[in-house]
Formats: sequence, structure tokens, C-alpha cells
Amino acid sequence: MRLGVLDVGSNTVHLLVVDAHPGARPLPAHSHKADLRLAQLLEDDGSIGTAGVDQLITIVHEALQAAEDKGVEEILPFATSAVREATNADDVLARVRAETGVELRVLTGEQEARLTFLAVRRWFGWSAGKLLVLDIGGGSLEIAFGIDEEPDAAVSLPLGAGRLTAAWLPGDPPGPDAIRALRRHVRARIARTVGEFSRFGAPDHVVATSKTFKQLARIGGAARSADGLYVQRDLKRESLEAWVPRLASMTIAERSELPGVSDGRAGQLLAGALVAEGAMDLFGVETVEVCPWALREGIILRKLDRMGTTMTPAMPTDLADL
Repeated sequence: MRLGVLDVGSNTVHLLVVDAHPGARPLPAHSHKADLRLAQLLEDDGSIGTAGVDQLITIVHEALQAAEDKGVEEILPFATSAVREATNADDVLARVRAETGVELRVLTGEQEARLTFLAVRRWFGWSAGKLLVLDIGGGSLEIAFGIDEEPDAAVSLPLGAGRLTAAWLPGDPPGPDAIRALRRHVRARIARTVGEFSRFGAPDHVVATSKTFKQLARIGGAARSADGLYVQRDLKRESLEAWVPRLASMTIAERSELPGVSDGRAGQLLAGALVAEGAMDLFGVETVEVCPWALREGIILRKLDRMGTTMTPAMPTDLADL
């Protein structure tokens, strides 16, 4: 069947269309994306303003039309931190439902971390052993650790690249005092969680997801997206530590000229780099491998798992029946 995942994130509204059935790898068929940056459209009282909600509704309508055009049978709509933490979240959800018919499911931060972990586990398989997964979104940082498909520990921290850029990094480029203050803030928040994970021992493999990590890996010399999903892409802490001061000295326009960095993401790349550097340092990680699957794929995989459960015939009771 053809499924669509509608992801209302802190940076973008993204419709991913896949051809999928239980027991098979989801095959991407179409991608429809619009920049919205809800995390940066919050009013002083923490609400999403009328203009922001109007834009969201327009984009959802466009995504629904794209889904119809591509023959999508079912849409799985969800929202993450920007909607979750808005002081008027209930009103936003009600307007979206009334004007588009879409019932957005608001994920908790822990659910985000767990579903992303599921996607990473399925991508790398059991041979990857104990996984530590890092994901930097526009509004939050998710961290998960485990050996099974359900992580043993999963947390979400308000350390998204878009959120931090809006709150901590004025100026283009921002001043050194602002950058140092953000660095201290990021590391203090991450450090509070390290003990929760260290009691499980060292990971066998450390994986990063999200556009931020992909761009940081690319400017550090990793392969282009055009080279395909199955090319291994790594980000080394040594490379990242060298790039942070360079990013700090660049204007947004200069960052947008870097390989793999889009105009829409260039402004928040420095904040994302500070989060990535802090997480890798505090968790003692020298290298992360970038995974092409993340939250959207986790949503699809969970849906397919549930479909497979309802479709599976009864287990034979005698080996002769196999």
C-alpha cells in the first residue's frame, strides 16, 4: 500500500510518501516539503501566532493535495516539539482539524526518541549491538540507548538548533559572548543526562540522525546525498571541533555556500554544531555514523508492525504443520 507520513516539525512540514507492506523495507516514492520554522514563530507568550497557524493550515492543505495526487491510501500525521510546547497547542490543533480534517498526533519527546531509535535499529540490524542514537531537530535533541528495538533509556532535551538560534544567537555572525553562553547552556543540559545512560555501559555503535548531522558530516568531507543512501557517512569529533570556530566567524550567507548546507538551514547550523559537539564530547564519542532513517521512518515501521500483527495467521502448534 502507499502510505504518507505528514511531519509537522519545528523547521519544516514534510510529507513523505512510501510504498510499504508488512515485512518489507519501505520504499520512498515522493517527498513534499515546505519550510515553516514554527520554533522561530513563537510569540513572547510561547504561543504560535495567527499568521503562523494560517501558514501551517495552507501547507497542510498543499500536503493533502500532494498525497491525493500520489495515490496515498492513508496519511499518518504527527507534530513534534514546536506544537507540543506552544501555549496554545490545543487551539492550533483544533484549527488544523476544523479547516483541513487532519487530526495531528502530538508526540512526546520520549516518543520521538523511541521511534527514531526503532528506525535506526532496523536500518543497522542486530549486528550493530548496543546503539547510542543522537538526533538534533529544530526544537529538541533526542538521545536514546539500547540493545533491542525499544531503547533502555530515551530522553528529549529542549536543545533544538532552531530554538537555540532564536533564543541565544542574535547577530550575523553572533558575538563571542553569546556563543560562549550558549555553549555553557548546552553542555550543562546534556551533562545532566549522561549518568542516566552511562549505567548501561559503552555503546557498540553511535549513530546520528537529522539534517543537522547530515550537513555537519558533509562539510567535514562525507559523501553527498546524491551518492546514495548506502554510502557510509561519518562525522568525527575532531573535524567538528575544527569547524565550530569557523562556523562562528561566518555570516549566514557564507555558511549557505558550504557543501550540503541549504539557505534555510544555514542560520541555525552553528547552534546545531554546538549541540553536536557537546553531545559527542560529554558522551565520549569520537565518531558518529549518520543514518538516513529517522523519526518519519520510525512512524512508518511502527504502523507496518501493527498491520503485520493483525494480518499474521495463527501459529501452527505442530512442527509438521510448518
